[in-house]
Amino acid sequence: MNIPSNLQYTKDHEWAKIENGVATIGITDFAQGELGDIVFVELPEVGKSFNAGDALGTIEAVKTVTDLFSPISGKIVAINEGLDNDPGKVNSDPYGDGWLVKIRLSDPDEKDGLMSSIAYEEIIG
Repeated sequence: MNIPSNLQYTKDHEWAKIENGVATIGITDFAQGELGDIVFVELPEVGKSFNAGDALGTIEAVKTVTDLFSPISGKIVAINEGLDNDPGKVNSDPYGDGWLVKIRLSDPDEKDGLMSSIAYEEIIG
């Protein structure tokens, strides 16, 4: 199980990499493994704002559909348009080419509520 130590995590299995006030968001290796083959990803429009915990979109796998939740509050500044043609990147490279959205943080202190890789690993066992 790959749980990079340079990222922060949520109990809902999202990861965030925060650089210069922008968080790149995706789902964890654990989450993509539980979902199985991902066949479609619905992402929000650039410019839309979300609060921490809001549903950003959905991820559809062969077995199920699940919501993607925002780990922090802010405005969408980019979406991974490459997933339109190849949603399987979320399975094959969840921490790289399979990223989902980038959000400009509206409250930088919210990042303190995210978990470390060690805390996340304890949750998933």
